Amino acid sequence: MATGGIGSWISRRAYLCGDRIALIDGDARISYAEFDRRTNQLASALRGLGVRHGTRVAGLLVNSAAFLEAMFATAKLGAVFVPINFRLAAPEVSFLLADSGADAFVWSGRLSALARAALAGDGMQVRTRLVVGGEPTDGEHDFEQLLTGGAPRPLGIDVAQRDLCCLMYTSGTTGRPKGAMLTHDNLLWSVINTLSAERGIRMTDRTVTVAPLFHIGGLGVHTLPLLYMGGTTAIMSAFDPEQTLAAMARERVTVQFLVPAMWAALMTVPGFENYDLSALELAVTGGAPCPLPVLEYFRDKGVPFQEGFGMTETAPGATLLDVDHVKEKAGSIGRPVFHLQARIVDEDDRDVPVDQVGELVVRGPNVFTGYWGLPEATADAFRGGWFHTGDLGRMDAEGFITLVDRKKDMIISGGENVYPIEVEQVLYRHPAVREVAVVGVAHPRWGETPIAVVALNDGAHVADDELIGYARERLAHFKCPTRVEYVAELPRNATGKVLKTTLRRNYGGNEAAVQR
Repeated sequence: MATGGIGSWISRRAYLCGDRIALIDGDARISYAEFDRRTNQLASALRGLGVRHGTRVAGLLVNSAAFLEAMFATAKLGAVFVPINFRLAAPEVSFLLADSGADAFVWSGRLSALARAALAGDGMQVRTRLVVGGEPTDGEHDFEQLLTGGAPRPLGIDVAQRDLCCLMYTSGTTGRPKGAMLTHDNLLWSVINTLSAERGIRMTDRTVTVAPLFHIGGLGVHTLPLLYMGGTTAIMSAFDPEQTLAAMARERVTVQFLVPAMWAALMTVPGFENYDLSALELAVTGGAPCPLPVLEYFRDKGVPFQEGFGMTETAPGATLLDVDHVKEKAGSIGRPVFHLQARIVDEDDRDVPVDQVGELVVRGPNVFTGYWGLPEATADAFRGGWFHTGDLGRMDAEGFITLVDRKKDMIISGGENVYPIEVEQVLYRHPAVREVAVVGVAHPRWGETPIAVVALNDGAHVADDELIGYARERLAHFKCPTRVEYVAELPRNATGKVLKTTLRRNYGGNEAAVQR
């Protein structure tokens, strides 16, 4: 049995309930006993190739059982798993490999061209290379063949809870990506926070993981808690609305996490009512603000909804808006999760009065330990012992937090602060609007002015002045967009977050891509 860290979860579940199904990947149904054996074999094989405690093992992997096998085998060795977004370009992957100091690299066969292009970058020091489901070339190993040759017995390596488990790179929308250092303890406490919620997670729960596992949301919201508890996770390699609904019905899903854009896409599936979701007890969303029409649609279908807010640095959960308060506190991100403290502070880190806007700061055992190789950025983020999230919000008398925007996204127009989320929430209520993002662009007189980038519902038509007038009837005029741009869909990253830097660049000129 593994002697500590998240790797021990699988060993303990194999001992307690080895016949239970841990993972479903296509036609494969992998029990906890098999998952434990395979991760032992892979850990043994990796150790034979020189992977040791602290070695960084990078993974460029689509959602698959292999992703989790690589992660948990790495954990059993006390090595550090570095998941990489496979939607990045080769130079970006090269940067992450070099920045993390990865000594081993495992990738999905379908991503071989990207992986090999990244490895061709200058100064690559990756010695151990594994291909999952593809043809290895010189110097590369076949993942399954290597795993099969490993010893199935536990290695008995002592892994401490404080040891580094993962380097999860942030999206880097305000500069170079930063590797958030997450320990085994951080991931454990994130799971405990999930279990401490009103609904929590049970051994009998089932989910479909379709949000990308390289992102902390896809990994941490339900996948890790279910593996800790002995539940079942069905893995999908890519999101397709109809296939996702079919999988949720077929696997009798009881808990489900999707980012808002995914939930919105499910609304468009013809014959939604024909999919049997009667087993679904809890739907969870996060990663971006969820438009109220999406929440109302699923609530009217009898789907109990819960909103969460988190980030890579909190592994991921920070706050939770439970089912009972979703309607009453619409627009709020809820209250801090069980083992997390939160405050709203001013520029001098002093608490602001109730319902006043300030920066959200947090601390707790699930909060990361710092940014890899960036001591100055770490010190700045942890001023006064609290992690400064960069999110602006306010807290009411009951402790419910409402975000008004990212500090970097706030628009200053003629000296007035404009919070894009507030404007977006108004425009979302227009019947023609499917998606909207408000950004600030350069203005010769006011410094910045808000514009709205809008995707309309199918068949809908609306004039610019109608949308602007709709906002002006409901908001102070300085908050309202002065221009409307129409797109088929908003640009998003892999986690569903709108790429506002891209919008500022596209519609306001490079000088308007304001960084704060």
